[in-house]
Amino acid sequence: MKLKTIALAVLIAAAVLPAQARKAKKFTHETVAIPAVEARVIAVETAGTQLLLQVDSRGEVRTVHYGAPVGDPAQFTDFFTGFNHNFGAPNAYPTVGGRFNGQEALHVEYPDGSQNTELYLTGSEVSSREGIVTTTLHMKDYVTALEVDLVYDAHQAEDVIAMHSVIRNPGKKPVRLRNFASASLNLAADSFELTHFYGGWATEMQIDRELLTHDTKVLESRRGTQNTQGNNPSFVLSLGHPFSETDGATIAGALAWSGNFRISFELDQSDRLNIVSGISPFASHYPLAAGKSFTTPEMIYTWSADGAGGASRNLHRWARKWGVWNGGQVNPTLLNSWEGAYFNFTTETLLRMIDDAADMGLEMFVLDDGWFGMQHPRNSDNAGLGDWELNTRKIPEGIDYVASYAHSKGLKFGIWIEPEMVNPDSNLAQAHPDWVVQSPGREIYQSRNQWILDLSNPAVQDFVFGVFDRTVSLSPNIDYIKWDCNRRVMSFGSPYLGAEQDRFYVEYIQGLYSVCERMRAKYPKLIVQCCSAGGSRVDYGALRYFNEVWPSDNSDAISRTRIQWGTSLIYPACVMAAHVSAVPNHQTGNVTPLKFRFDVAASGRLGMELQPKALSAEERALADRCISSYKGYRELVFGGDLYRLASPYDGDFYALMYVSPDKRRAVVFCYCLRFQNCSIATHPFLLQGLDPALSYKVTEQNVDSSCWWGDGRSFTGAFLAGGGFNPAFEKANTSAVFVLEAQ
Repeated sequence: MKLKTIALAVLIAAAVLPAQARKAKKFTHETVAIPAVEARVIAVETAGTQLLLQVDSRGEVRTVHYGAPVGDPAQFTDFFTGFNHNFGAPNAYPTVGGRFNGQEALHVEYPDGSQNTELYLTGSEVSSREGIVTTTLHMKDYVTALEVDLVYDAHQAEDVIAMHSVIRNPGKKPVRLRNFASASLNLAADSFELTHFYGGWATEMQIDRELLTHDTKVLESRRGTQNTQGNNPSFVLSLGHPFSETDGATIAGALAWSGNFRISFELDQSDRLNIVSGISPFASHYPLAAGKSFTTPEMIYTWSADGAGGASRNLHRWARKWGVWNGGQVNPTLLNSWEGAYFNFTTETLLRMIDDAADMGLEMFVLDDGWFGMQHPRNSDNAGLGDWELNTRKIPEGIDYVASYAHSKGLKFGIWIEPEMVNPDSNLAQAHPDWVVQSPGREIYQSRNQWILDLSNPAVQDFVFGVFDRTVSLSPNIDYIKWDCNRRVMSFGSPYLGAEQDRFYVEYIQGLYSVCERMRAKYPKLIVQCCSAGGSRVDYGALRYFNEVWPSDNSDAISRTRIQWGTSLIYPACVMAAHVSAVPNHQTGNVTPLKFRFDVAASGRLGMELQPKALSAEERALADRCISSYKGYRELVFGGDLYRLASPYDGDFYALMYVSPDKRRAVVFCYCLRFQNCSIATHPFLLQGLDPALSYKVTEQNVDSSCWWGDGRSFTGAFLAGGGFNPAFEKANTSAVFVLEAQ
């Protein structure tokens, strides 16, 4: 009864309050004025392409053209994109906020909880250096004062445009980046056919192809360390036509980042395609402190009118000059100890393998896993990672003894490390449990019996660099390091980062790159291979620091035809290490002829990974012959233009060729993968890239009896391109290599 009385009194009091006291505060909304700018078109140009960015009087920037040069960019100043008021035009860098309602490149959460950003141009500038013209667009959100620079590096001769963004927080409080893409590219065409990559361990860089339909297709990795095992941060896009090696407008793109990535393709209601690419926002709502900036990784684009082949050649030329450490340099042939000895070796084992490598004409010996660990010896993958002291029970004389012996035989010497990882059974794991990637209270999951060290921690970065540095110091005769990384992140967490776990995935890779920068500052000439359980870290972020990659642990020649074909769409042959291994193959069990294995490996950086003493005298003679002939044409593999002639996905034959820049030399690789028609023995391959007027002498390699009737004779480039080149194959898993010399 008492409660009812109180409630009634409140109602009476409210009723007699002056009306103005009860009236809600009047809502007012004031907008920030956007300064007017000059409407114009900003052109980002290479020798054979144009990217045109339309700026309106408010400073909004839209992508209106990417492709073949169209002449004076000013023609696009008043270009109408066809969008109505319900859907914003194709912003060059779309944000959460404003009129655009497609997928965003930038999503920022501000201290007051707001999440809207609208970027307007405040200025632009152009600079140039060594064949690169850089265009920088300065953008600003006038409400929050957030600033973004859009940076376009136009590589003139290679027809490549590398894009990235720089996001700055000039405010007094931190903001949170919920999505922070490198680039956005908007395209118009009748259709878009996407070629992208999938796979797993031993099946990397397999091809998927699909016609993009409305809505969004996403390529994404959340593996943390092994970003390319399941897929790859790259693609080929055929505009208005099906995939073709030789014809039609084609774009190839690749993100230079070794961590989690996301590339999304949104075909919107207007039939335009918007591609947003960059670091995956998964578990990475990155905090950007007041006064700080964040620079995104580069997204590399090229356009070609000559199909996927033309786009690949553009990327390869760019990579050899700009994208790979000492790109295009001819790296030595080698014998790797792994499949020939695994963990079971002594000094004597290694010395005799070095003898055999030298006798066969190889140029380097690489000691793989198993050389370290005393208290926790590395006799299997169960122990020793993290304890990088020499196992003197296996090699009492020391690494320098073995390396010096290799040099005395005329060979270079290389050695294996896996510095990012640690076995629980190791002194390091016991001494520094806080250095391990982990989540409080949860099991630290093992993969390949190992844990991951937390490279977001500067102390761990120092340790990892120290592993590299101390390993190289084991001998002045170390010429090559194989850097491995054999597992992905599970149940992520960093004791070092504390409550800021959203920084982990980004700062792990930044920590890796910091170590690599120190590595290259001290050892610029050392050859370093990027291996990650095979091809799990094949990307242009890593290749800035590494000379080559190991595309797959699967060394089976049949499997490698697909792996290497897929890899070649984006990455040049100079980075593809390819090894001849034993049969039955240790991964697949396949049995293939030794010549077939050599011919597949010779289309990349040739190596061997077996016990030479297991070869017969006849096989040793063939190996000597194949290695010698490879040295005669390998400069074409490392520096020539690639033409893919037949795909292992499309039929019974696989073929490719490399042509020198002056078109006077070429090498052609042909493989018969299946033999099904006993009435047909020859197969025509239409050679490409040759000068039609030049005459070329054609010589098959490593055979006494050629599979082609024209071996040793000369033919015009026009004849060879027109169907006259038709070698005969009468068995599956047979192959031929031909060298062409202009007369």
